[in-house]
Amino acid sequence: MTDFDTRIIAPGSTIGIMGNGQLGRMAAFCAAELGYKVHVFGPGADSPTEQVCAKATVADYSDLDALRAFAEDVDVVTFEFENVPHDSVKLLADIVPVRPGWKCLHISQNRLREKTFCNDHGIGTAPFEAVRSLADLGAAVANLGRPSVLKTTELGYDGKGQVKIAADTDLAEAWSEMGGAEAILEGFISFEREISVIVARGVKGDTACFCPVENVHTNHILDVTVAPAEIADDLSKKAEDIAIKLVSAMEFVGLLAVEMFVTSDGDILVNEVAPRPHNSGHWTIDACITSQFEQFIRAVCGLPLGDPAHHSKARMKNLLGDDINDWQAILTEPNAKLHLYGKAEAKPGRKMGHVTWVLPK
Repeated sequence: MTDFDTRIIAPGSTIGIMGNGQLGRMAAFCAAELGYKVHVFGPGADSPTEQVCAKATVADYSDLDALRAFAEDVDVVTFEFENVPHDSVKLLADIVPVRPGWKCLHISQNRLREKTFCNDHGIGTAPFEAVRSLADLGAAVANLGRPSVLKTTELGYDGKGQVKIAADTDLAEAWSEMGGAEAILEGFISFEREISVIVARGVKGDTACFCPVENVHTNHILDVTVAPAEIADDLSKKAEDIAIKLVSAMEFVGLLAVEMFVTSDGDILVNEVAPRPHNSGHWTIDACITSQFEQFIRAVCGLPLGDPAHHSKARMKNLLGDDINDWQAILTEPNAKLHLYGKAEAKPGRKMGHVTWVLPK
């Protein structure tokens, strides 16, 4: 599965980041601290990353001419947004090292491939079935039961692209709402809490895990992360072992976030993965020896991985939409660290920033 080389990208080089949102912005800060320049690629001018990096290409991810010029200007390419077309990533990889490689992205871009990959490597998930027609949906619901959740296999996030199949849900209406796209039906599981683990893997196969954290969602959007998760030591180790097993099986270089369920009977099931920095890792900026963003830069550049240990406990909250108006009050709290993303317009559910309360360990 290896599709990368192991060269070290030395400080002074230029890192190309695909995607120009807040994850790229925070990664660019850490890249600058380590002596790198950042060239960002993505649609939309005055993006959060563009505001803080050396150079920006504003173009669609399918603009092959713009991609070629971008690749020739950078020394390595990575992603803060993974849903980039296959042909675009292949073009980049023909010119410059791409970390993580296309095969890793191919798995994580599609929920069916992702869950199948987990199961093929002995890692549990919710029961699932592929759905490509209304007839498929009927058969899958008959097998997995209600309640269950119908999701698009690609592109859905923060609750978008999914429909709950309840006892009274009309299946024809649910399938119509999905627009006829390939989908996956996931069976309902009883879980005690949602957790995530972020793991880095370097070019030589070395790994480093941040501690498991607990995530609380509101309207399918991450609201609060509590670090570390208040779970038993054996569960914590099991969650880290799962993350390491996945990142190693994928021969991944970079940062992988693994979202998991802790079930009511004490098992751990993988929900989904993200091949990039993750919202549930923002607390690491203020409470860890090495933040997820510094670790991200270290990994994709082939540098030694940093120590992910936390020196403090933390509670991180997303600032969505008009929550950003609380910035003055937040700044009066002595243990609060405010991070704003430079987005011009606050919209309901839009991630405008976050605040981390640093707590005694």
